[in-house]
Amino acid sequence: MPHLTLEYTTNLAGFDPRAALNSLNIALVESSQFEGPDIKSRAIASDCFQIGVGEVDVAFVHVNLSLLSGRTPQIKKDLSSRLLQALQKLVASSSPISTLEIQITVDVSDLDRDCYAKGSPRI
Repeated sequence: MPHLTLEYTTNLAGFDPRAALNSLNIALVESSQFEGPDIKSRAIASDCFQIGVGEVDVAFVHVNLSLLSGRTPQIKKDLSSRLLQALQKLVASSSPISTLEIQITVDVSDLDRDCYAKGSPRI
């Protein structure tokens, strides 16, 4: 735990999702809330997307961080802020100057601790 899902539009030239996941994981480790091996991250590229009504020069990058319930609002706000800063730095350094408007968002959500299940295969 936690689970991090990075979604991004494929019209972001130069965006490297693997590097983004690494930077986001580092931001989470630096928060002192998680150990590296506990973070499960994945990236999902959106080929087909719609932003607004007919806008064509728009892209987005969104992160959803799912945590077991119980952390304070202050901790969740700090995590959201750290992830947003990492995303802004990544997008600024990876995207060539373009006419794209890029929307960058982060959401931190709770998973019900009593209902979350985790297992590992026995070999």
